[in-house]
Amino acid sequence: MYKKIMIIAVLVSGNFYAQEVKKDAKTIETKMEAFASKTGTITKFTDVKLANLKTAYEVTEARVRKVNSGMNTSYFFQIEKTGKYSNPTASIEYSDLIEVIKALKTLMLEMDKDILNKPDYLENKFVTVDGFQIGYYVSKEKATWYMKLEKYGTENTVFINDVTTIDSAFNEAKTKIEEQKNKK
Repeated sequence: MYKKIMIIAVLVSGNFYAQEVKKDAKTIETKMEAFASKTGTITKFTDVKLANLKTAYEVTEARVRKVNSGMNTSYFFQIEKTGKYSNPTASIEYSDLIEVIKALKTLMLEMDKDILNKPDYLENKFVTVDGFQIGYYVSKEKATWYMKLEKYGTENTVFINDVTTIDSAFNEAKTKIEEQKNKK
């Protein structure tokens, strides 16, 4: 009987602790959410449309978004996929965009070697702090490129037929952001 009471006491106290931890857990914000959701500050969004991205199964919209929040300005490259129930959108902050461009160049160089190794399955990708992913997987001696626009959710993956079109889009966004920065 004493053992049963001790087991119940341990389970109950563990349950209270688990609930306490959940209350303390803070939701992680993306750079866009953190920058654009400051309370008590006027926030202005200005979009510049870029050429749509032709992907394997759909066309996605691309734009540069300038966000003014109080006295601060930040720039994001946004890729939006129109989904059945939602519109997943990647918001890649300028410094992350630079890193994505570098990573994409590296991934493009590694792809042929990975195909030649004839793996049963191989995945090679780059992930930003906000959860945007770009990469490819190799299966049956063929590489398939993809972008995962958001960290969580459904319908947020875009498959790419020609990776050079994506490379061009990232570089176009970088150039457009640099033009916007120089207009000040």
